[in-house]
Amino acid sequence: MSLKKMLQFSTGALLLLLLPWFGGLVTGEIGDNFSKCHHFFYEQTPPEGIDSAGYQPICQRYENKYRFASLYDRQHRVPLYSAYILSSPDGNRPKEPWMYEPQLAFSCASSEMKPCHTPIDNNVIESQAVPQDCKDSTYTKGHLNPSMHQWTNEDREATFTLTNIVPQKAGSNTGPWNILENEMLRKFKTYCNGSMYVITGAMPYSSGPRWIKNRVSVPEYMWSAYCCPSYITNLPESVRPFFPHIRCSGKK
Repeated sequence: MSLKKMLQFSTGALLLLLLPWFGGLVTGEIGDNFSKCHHFFYEQTPPEGIDSAGYQPICQRYENKYRFASLYDRQHRVPLYSAYILSSPDGNRPKEPWMYEPQLAFSCASSEMKPCHTPIDNNVIESQAVPQDCKDSTYTKGHLNPSMHQWTNEDREATFTLTNIVPQKAGSNTGPWNILENEMLRKFKTYCNGSMYVITGAMPYSSGPRWIKNRVSVPEYMWSAYCCPSYITNLPESVRPFFPHIRCSGKK
């Protein structure tokens, strides 16, 4: 099986599992495809098999540059997945404020993500998740595109948009999921020649949505799949140039 087919199988099979749980949602105003940021996907091709009318494609823009791509569920106020190109971080985790996507709230708004300031406009609250959603709950803000997988300070800051966040138990976020993110970074540094394309997403509970404050849907699982189009010639048999991984996130 070719590398392209392997990647399509590993990502496509995971995404097709989500279809029965996310059908018939409302289309947003930002756009209906990833034409401005398809370079974040392997061979510039987003995963297929998803009804695009049910989700909102977002080219995540910060400081006048596209940083990564997300497919957003406005009804559940969480991303289905984020796609990005992994690179070694050159600096520490930023302390930037959490940001929101203006165009989800106002159709003619700026295409740049903006910091959340108090008080938050009601249109923003209605259209997407806000920092207060996880307050006084047992959940943390789980990155799909983590700042530790981005090189520049601006790229790391851009990951702190709430359209890149799903509720995640603290024990998962700082435990096994953090280990997975570090392991992906290690494999990138050790085995990849050039880019590593990553798609990370969330799978809702199959029994039906579970909510925080009746606003934000909690995923049962998080998953991630990566591909290195070019890798070292003496790649160990135990290491694959592509890899899918699923981890329970709704439980500790």
